[in-house]
Order: sequence, then C-alpha cells, then structure tokens
Amino acid sequence: MKKMLLLGAAFAALTLGLPAHAELKFKPGEDPRFHWANYDDLKKVDLKGETLTIFGPWRGEDETLVRSVLDYFSEATGAEVKYSSSENYEQQIVIDTQAGSPPNIAVLPQPGLIQDLASKGVLTPLGDDVAAWIKENYAAGDSWAKLGTYNGKDGKPGFYAFPYKIDVKGLVWYSPDNFEEAGYKIPKTQEELADLEKKIIADGGKPWCIGLGSGGATGWPATDWVEDIMLRTQPPEVYDKWVKNEIPFTDPAVVNALDIFGKIATDDKMVDGGAKAVAATDFRDSPKGLFSVPPKCYMHHQASFIPSFFPENVKLGQDADFFPYPPYASKPELGTPLEVAGTLVMITKDSKASREFIKFLQMPLAHELWMAQKSFVTPFKGANKEAYGSDALKKQGEILVGATTVRFDGSDLMPGKVGAGSFWTGMIDLVGGKSAQDVAADIQKSWDAIK
Repeated sequence: MKKMLLLGAAFAALTLGLPAHAELKFKPGEDPRFHWANYDDLKKVDLKGETLTIFGPWRGEDETLVRSVLDYFSEATGAEVKYSSSENYEQQIVIDTQAGSPPNIAVLPQPGLIQDLASKGVLTPLGDDVAAWIKENYAAGDSWAKLGTYNGKDGKPGFYAFPYKIDVKGLVWYSPDNFEEAGYKIPKTQEELADLEKKIIADGGKPWCIGLGSGGATGWPATDWVEDIMLRTQPPEVYDKWVKNEIPFTDPAVVNALDIFGKIATDDKMVDGGAKAVAATDFRDSPKGLFSVPPKCYMHHQASFIPSFFPENVKLGQDADFFPYPPYASKPELGTPLEVAGTLVMITKDSKASREFIKFLQMPLAHELWMAQKSFVTPFKGANKEAYGSDALKKQGEILVGATTVRFDGSDLMPGKVGAGSFWTGMIDLVGGKSAQDVAADIQKSWDAIK
C-alpha cells in the first residue's frame, strides 16, 4: 500500500496541466457544426485562480483527444485543468480516495467500482436536477439516469455519475461487397437474421466468424452475445435482476440465452472453422474471415472497437460496415434495446470548478468537440449529429440515440470473480459442448461462494 501511495504521489507530481492559453483544435465561432454559444456562456464563468484536477482512464490517443476538449473549459473559464491517468487507474482512485487526496473529478468505466466508492461516502451527489436533465436530454434517458444512480453511505440512492463517452456494443460487422454479390439484405429482425443464416448455409457459406481467445480473458466475447440475447428475449427489469443475481444464472430466462448462443457457436454449419475453432481463435483474428476471397464467413458480432483489428487495407464504410444486432419482431414490447459500455464522470472533491465542469458536460459543445474527432459517441439528443468526424461514428451515434432501452455490459456489472471469471470460463465450457443448464449451474455456484 505504501509503495502504491508513493507511486501515486510521484505520478501526480509528473502530471501536466493544460497550458494557460491552449491551442484550440477548432477556432471558436468558425465551424458551424458546433454550438459556439455554449463557449460564450462558458466565458461568463470566472474560475481564475482555481485548479480542476481530473483523473480518468484515457491514455495515449484518447488522452490527447480529451485534452483537446478540456482546453476549451480551461481557456474560457480561466481554470487550470490538470488531467492525469494511470495504467492501474482502478486501484489508484481507491488509494487516492482512501488517502484523502482525491482528484476533483474521477472518470471510470466500471459501475461496480463506482458503487463501492459511493457506499464509502467518497462521491458527491450531482443532484436530482442533473438526473432529471439526463432523463430529458439523453435518448433512453431513464436508462442512463438509472446507470448514474448508486446507493450512498447511508444506503439511500442518489445520482452520482454522469455518463460521457459511450461505446456501442451489439453490432454485427459485414462486407457490403460480399452481401451485394450474394444478394443478401441487412436483417432488421431476429427472424430475418435466422432466415439469412439458413440462406448462407444453403449457398455453401458460413454465417459467422466467432473467436473467444483473449489470453487470460478468454471467453469474454461470448458474454456480450449472451447479454445481447438477454436484452432481446427478456424485459430490461429481468436483465437488471440477473446482473445483481436477484434471479440466478439457472433461471430459465438466462439458460435460454446461453442455449441460443451455444447452438450457434457449436454448429459446424454456422461458424467458420466449426465449433472447435471458436475457443481456439483469438478474438482479434476472428473478423479477418469477412475479408477473405472467397469469404470464410459473412457476419461478425463485436463492439465498435473491432475495426482496429481489421486488415490494413480494409476501409470502413466501403469494405466493411455494420448493423445493430436486431430485436425480435415477435417481441415488439421490448422495443430496440442496446448494450453499451463507456465512462461515467463523478465529483470526488467538491469545488466550484467541479460543479461548473458537470455543467459543461451538459452543453452540446462538450460532446461535439470530441465527436468531430474520433472514438466518441453520445446519447445526448441536443448534440449536433453532423459534428461526427466520420460516417461510422455518425451511424453508431444514430443507433445509440435510436435505442429505446440501454443497459451497461452485464459482465462488468457483476462481481469480478463472476463477470471476469466464471462467466468467461463458462462460455468456453459451453462451446466445448457442456449443456447450458450445467454451465449456468457452475457459474451460479461461483456466485454463491462469494455471498
């Protein structure tokens, strides 16, 4: 612990603040895609002499991008903004809050960790007014307001975490050229998807490429499949109970979702390389079959980050595209659900600058400045969708805004020993031929052991 504290102090000492007069990425007033009136309003906020410390998960290119957004807050208000991160940011924020030296703002992608921090009383409630703003201004706003709500030290729920920078999951990737050549159409429903799978098989092809390999995290891509299936076969309230273990893994609703995925992944006709290839193939290599000649498969289920692992010559929007994993036509009451991951912003040390920063995130400009670059989508309906820097990001943003129900990655909401443990290994057992019922029983046993 002492060593970690010293490392944290050393890291903090090396943290660089944003320059007093930053070189703004987009000159205020010039690009009509942005709500520049927000910047004018921001200049009316006087934070000269105040320092705002922000600790988050963004490193490398994402750190450069977030700094380009923070430049505007600093330049307009006069606040000195210091952003820092760490490879072990989850552990570091716990250490810093326990040591009584938290940043003003903490940004985290793990709701489970946020709940732990809230229950220890180290987070400042953002207020019912901010929760109401989220409900009104975010698509599927009630879902986002619930995601930001946690039980405080007194056990009572409060709104503590502002969702910002979201990753869209539940996407199906494909080659437009291959679909056009074969005469396939994008399925809008699960029923149409099932018909497409049958047609591909009848034509001598394989519908899916699936790879679950990921070193010590092998199995995790299958959890996204199961979560997507749960959201399309059950009401969101059932999903919520499942990730909290208020219904067990052995509940028929969960076993059914496991079984649906298992039947796809273990069918040699459905998957490139057959069932044996699923666990053996690295998830980073699995989409490459889309681009083989002839194609080894026609579809690949994965989140928005996967193009990073496409072959270098593949152009997004031309050689590769995506559509949302569709809902069931037979279950219209479930609407258009979507699984997401992403980051949430909290106040860990209250100050005027901290409060003004949360207000900044309620401005379209705070979203548009990052939207116009890369790796950022938002459910904020007030942000100009024309600000997106690419067609792919714009399309993901439209999918996000079009969702009627949003739920966070289920395995990330579960205890680590389950969501990042027995759930992963259970998926390998499932594709290895173990029954859905037995896999569910094994995972539930591991959850019971930590209660």
